[in-house]
Amino acid sequence: MSRNASDVLIETLIDWGVDTVFGLPGDGINGIMESLRTHQDKIRFVQVRHEESAAFAATAYSKFTGRLGVCLATSGPGGLHLINGLYDAKLDGASVLAITGHHYSDLIDTNQQQDVDLTRVFEDVTVYNTRVMNAAHVANVAPLACRMALARRGVAHICFPADLQTLDADSGPRSASDVKGHTSDVYAAKAGLPAEADLRRAADVLNGGSRVAILAGQGALGAGDVLEQVADALKAPIVKALLGKGVVPDDSPYTTGGIGLLGTKPSEDVLNDCDTLLIVGSSFPYIEFYPKPGKARAVQIDTDGARIGLRYPVEVGLVGDARRSLEVLLPHLRPRVEHGFLDDAQKAMKDWWRLIDERESSQDKPMKPQRIVAEVGRQLRDDAIVVSDSGTITTWFARHVQARRGQQLSLSGNLATMTCGLPYAIGAQVAYPERQVVAIVGDGGFSMLMADFATAVKYELPIKVVVIKNDYLGQIKWEQMVFLGNPEYGVELQPIDFVKVAEACGGSGISIDDPVDCARAVAEAFARPGPVLIEAIVDPLEAPMPATVTREQAAHFAQSILRGQPKGLEIARHALGDKIREMV
Repeated sequence: MSRNASDVLIETLIDWGVDTVFGLPGDGINGIMESLRTHQDKIRFVQVRHEESAAFAATAYSKFTGRLGVCLATSGPGGLHLINGLYDAKLDGASVLAITGHHYSDLIDTNQQQDVDLTRVFEDVTVYNTRVMNAAHVANVAPLACRMALARRGVAHICFPADLQTLDADSGPRSASDVKGHTSDVYAAKAGLPAEADLRRAADVLNGGSRVAILAGQGALGAGDVLEQVADALKAPIVKALLGKGVVPDDSPYTTGGIGLLGTKPSEDVLNDCDTLLIVGSSFPYIEFYPKPGKARAVQIDTDGARIGLRYPVEVGLVGDARRSLEVLLPHLRPRVEHGFLDDAQKAMKDWWRLIDERESSQDKPMKPQRIVAEVGRQLRDDAIVVSDSGTITTWFARHVQARRGQQLSLSGNLATMTCGLPYAIGAQVAYPERQVVAIVGDGGFSMLMADFATAVKYELPIKVVVIKNDYLGQIKWEQMVFLGNPEYGVELQPIDFVKVAEACGGSGISIDDPVDCARAVAEAFARPGPVLIEAIVDPLEAPMPATVTREQAAHFAQSILRGQPKGLEIARHALGDKIREMV
């Protein structure tokens, strides 16, 4: 049987270890779809309901496996729909290959239907971006696209005109310099070790500090045990950026949890009070939460030398894999006897956990979002994959799902896009069919791509989706009030019965509005086979308060109330206490 150009593409993906392609068919990719059909014993096509979901699912697949995620879309609008999910991959360093169609090659740029130059559109989001020029070209660009996406931890894109997809693989034209068989499917990982001289300089800085703090991010995932050994040697608290939530478990004696608006007060204090900072695999973007420049000496470990010193001035940069770099750094560190800085952080965390427990234990009605999210967290399996979305839900996820060793957790970190939660869960469950996968999402984000709950049903993916329903775009509401001093506007949502949505898709759902019923309802949902949705109806007035409320934020909140914020005084009494009420 003869091979065509699409077969070359699909067989290259198989050679590179790709076993899944997420996408949506269209006439611009019919040749590729036929090749997927004839190779379905080796590679799986997962049909989604929106191309954006395909890009998110491929991103999650890459994040959780470390392998290449692949998404496929037709020409024009299909390819355009991928963009948001691909930017999520770019900004969070996920290796994703996007394959798009195009109309007939001899009619490109002649104002034909769906004549969108996707290679130009994708220029900013990609590390490699090309259009197939002829059948012989495929064998050259396909392995290079896979290699570039993996090596650069970014997005590669192949735009494949429809008429070229079905050409005989050997039809050419092939130049004399294009020797057949000169490409390969071999990928070589970086050694990832910093220079010995830099290690000694870094150790001198860290050994010289008296109040050392560690900021760990996504790049430190998989290095948690070594990181704890470094923390023990330096008696240093570990502060976790959100994408690094799973680096060490939240019950580790070394961690003070998250940082930023959805972080903990002890983490803020640690970074504010430290005199030395070790940054491991993080480009945490909120510079205002770092020590003031010049207040702390700093060492940074990152696989990308371009990120050294990006957020904070460092004295020594170590370019290399986090785990291996920490392993070779550790022998250079002098075990510290004085542990007062770590002791203070641990005492502060005990107080913080008491506050969190108080919020999670509330039996008030309407139900607090902290109550249901904490209950979900408690009932997770030790090997669970947990994903979330962007909005107020991010705060509840960050603070009230206590990460355990063996779990994986992620969301859209740097793009912070809404609606990634459900397709992330799909991508994760496809990658790990035997593991528990739970998405904790808000009603605003979930409703954007909720048709893909049917995708989970179609492929019998037993994901559990917890929808926190407050009928608001909550994060935007609080930003309008607290950041600008404006009353809320345009943020109230038309209520949706999400249980009926789940049932209409062929799955099942449970609705909860009573905090007393949380434990039973979550246990029942987790025990049901197949995809299950939990609709948790919560208090819309519950604010995602930062660990420290600044006077400026309080003043803006008061201003929003004076300017007519609905239920403003009730919200103030509910969330901000006497400080706001006195100002009003």
